[in-house]
Amino acid sequence: MAKKTVFLTGGTGNMGWAAVQEILKKPNEINLKLLARKSAKNQEKLKPLMSKPNVQIVWGDFLDYDAILEGVTGSDYILHVGGMVSPAADWKPYLTQKTNIGAAQNICKAVLAQPNADEIKVCYIGTVAETGDRNYPIHWGRCGDPLKVSIYDHYAVSKCIAERVFVESGVKNWVVMRQSGILYPDILKNMDPIMFHVPINGVLEWCTVEDSGRLMCNLVTEDAAGNLGADFWNHFYNIGSGKEYRISNYEFEQLLLGTLGLAGPEKLFDPNWFVLKNFHGQFYADGDKLEDYLHFRENLPVKDYFDRLANQVEFYFRIPRYLPKSAVAAAAKPFMKKLAKTPDFGTLDWAEKDNKVRLSAYYGTKEDWEKIPTKWKDFEIIQFDKDNSAAEQFKLDHGYDESKPESELNIDDMKQAAKFRGGECLSNKMKKGDMAGKLKWKCGHCGAEFEASPALILLGGHWCPECYIPQKAWDYDSIAKTNPFFAQVWYPNHTKEENNKYDFDELFHIDGVAWDDIKR
Repeated sequence: MAKKTVFLTGGTGNMGWAAVQEILKKPNEINLKLLARKSAKNQEKLKPLMSKPNVQIVWGDFLDYDAILEGVTGSDYILHVGGMVSPAADWKPYLTQKTNIGAAQNICKAVLAQPNADEIKVCYIGTVAETGDRNYPIHWGRCGDPLKVSIYDHYAVSKCIAERVFVESGVKNWVVMRQSGILYPDILKNMDPIMFHVPINGVLEWCTVEDSGRLMCNLVTEDAAGNLGADFWNHFYNIGSGKEYRISNYEFEQLLLGTLGLAGPEKLFDPNWFVLKNFHGQFYADGDKLEDYLHFRENLPVKDYFDRLANQVEFYFRIPRYLPKSAVAAAAKPFMKKLAKTPDFGTLDWAEKDNKVRLSAYYGTKEDWEKIPTKWKDFEIIQFDKDNSAAEQFKLDHGYDESKPESELNIDDMKQAAKFRGGECLSNKMKKGDMAGKLKWKCGHCGAEFEASPALILLGGHWCPECYIPQKAWDYDSIAKTNPFFAQVWYPNHTKEENNKYDFDELFHIDGVAWDDIKR
């Protein structure tokens, strides 16, 4: 196998660093080019890599096109893992948009500038946050389901738009992998009011950081060995560590707190500190597809994995293991409550100040919050079936005959899919099976006409770029009234009488960048 060159972004982050460690195990197979901001922290972290003959550090950031071009030039694979993420993205939403979308544009521009552009293979790491709130009974998801970014989630907005940039750029060989929540040692240390922005009965199929690193490395080695056929590329996949890692948010709290020797959630929190909706998460009905291709899962029992995480953090985080749980709970609960009262971001702060916009997004109304039991004995915990066989009864309709092979899809299938989305396919011709050629569509909600590939619409779950992915405001109530496809993921947690619209500039603390000045 000829040695391959890989350009990796986000290599100093959790998933990227895990990928670096796996790639370093293949010095005879992979040359690594790593994009990193030239900070003192990064220089110290990357110092041991600088002497390695198969590693090159490219100093620069996502908006530095010259640095991106340097990284792309001569590379066989582009692994775009990096980006601004939460909770930083929650505090600087407009900078997040500019950074994440700008990175996508620069990478695609640099790839297409290469004389061998059609030979370069690009992997974009998306996020489970793109499909947003998927609480029971829509808690099983797959690629092609509607995008539905949670209100306030500018990170996910940026990832949806960046994903569209990659798919529609003209890059010949791309793959989109939507990452789930990542389990890594420092997750045990996270103390932020966002911890209460998850519904107790929400779910997530987590992915371990080690699995994530193996995934990136195996993508390169499996493809270089000729084990990935053409059918792998130009598709969307969900990243998860499988059945063992499908847990409810309540189970996550039990595992996390128990691992550290803390009392259970019943001793540290009250149930009405947590939101009812508007936070992403789902079990993956199609998550095993990626495992079948890339064989990246360790398959360690989830309890054993949490024990491993606890042994990887500093000792003082494990001190509560050696103390009486009642004493720990008595000391910790007031601190947790203070977090929940964090101004603007804490759930109890919203309730106390009657923040109607926040309460509407995460609960429905103030009255809905008041109905949540304050005692755990009165709160219903849902028990979920986590086997793949359970997914079939919760499968969403994608609006066309999915039993047909992609090679057989034609213009009639496109028109059928468009109608189910409340709009039209304006094109009258399509080469059978051509999922990359752009067609003309019309949105039935806002009337916008736009071009998009069948791959983006049918396989990725995208639709109108003017209203479907929020760019000025979230207006999901009215979209659901005209779009049966989207209604499937809206009405399970909302009523047809709701009429909420959330404008960006009214929702966020502006961080000094005018929205209209951001190039998309």
